[in-house]
Order: sequence, then C-alpha cells, then structure tokens
Amino acid sequence: MIRYVAFLDGINVSGREVVSMEELADHFVLPGFNNISTFIQSGNVLFETEETEETVLQQQIEKQLKEKLGYEVVVIVRRFDELHNVIRNNPYEDLKLSDNRSLYVTFLSAMPPYAVRGALGVYSNDAEDARIVRKEVYILTANYGQTCFPNSLIEKKLGLSATTRNWATLNKIAEL
Repeated sequence: MIRYVAFLDGINVSGREVVSMEELADHFVLPGFNNISTFIQSGNVLFETEETEETVLQQQIEKQLKEKLGYEVVVIVRRFDELHNVIRNNPYEDLKLSDNRSLYVTFLSAMPPYAVRGALGVYSNDAEDARIVRKEVYILTANYGQTCFPNSLIEKKLGLSATTRNWATLNKIAEL
C-alpha cells in the first residue's frame, strides 16, 4: 500500500463550501482506499491505496467529490513520502524568516512547462517572493490574504491547478 495526501482546494475557506471532516472522509470511501483520515478543516485527506498514478487518483477523487458534494473541487495528490522532499527543497531554508513574513507552499497539479517557469518572477518584490521547485511554488509573504501570488494568478500564469498550505500545516502533516 502507498500512503498519499490529497490537498483539496477551496474547502472550508471563508465560510464557503463547508464540509465537515467526517463527511469528507466518508466521501473518500472508494474501492481500494484504506486508512482514510483528515487533518484540520482545510481539506487535507490522508489515505492508502495500491494505485501508483497520482493523476488517476486525482481524477477518481474529483469525480467522487463532484457526485457527493454537487460542485467541483480541485484535488492535488502527493505521495506521503514526497512531503519530506518538499520540506527539504525549501529554497528559503537559509533565509531567516522575519516576524512579519511567513512561508507557504502551493502544490501544483503537474510540473510547469519550462516556457512558463519564469512567469512569476515579475511579481516578486522586496516584501514577497515566489520560487518554483519541481511541482511546488514556495511563497514568502507578510500577508497571504493580500499576496501578489494568489492561487488564481499561479494557475493562470502556469496553466495548472493549484492549492496552497502554510508551512506549519505542511510540516504537521508530514509528521503524521
């Protein structure tokens, strides 16, 4: 069995598309899925399966959630062991985070094409920066709620689906 994490975009954000974690876990009861659990209210679901293709899992979960919830939910799937690489690949590791800046990781649905990998650089400034490493965008910002790197911009510029988690949440999930 392979352990995975499904990161759902837009679940329980600002009081919209509210789904209890118990209900969400029930929606992950699919053939071949085992040991299903959720972590905090932002749509993080851990599960095990023998399926090896993340794209197949993503499509299967998105279809199930559309049927159960009645609306589309973007799902980004990562192997659980990949989370440790995401943490190790932090391009800001040597940068001491000031009290007024925090780190976020945006998970992308696929590796961005080489031609668009520089598309976010023009938005970086003294207060905010974003760097693409493999299938993630690391965002350093003082206020993610007002960042110049929201999911909508990242999705538009890179042509991929995306969902973001703060650094503390990502590290807690990796410890589960």
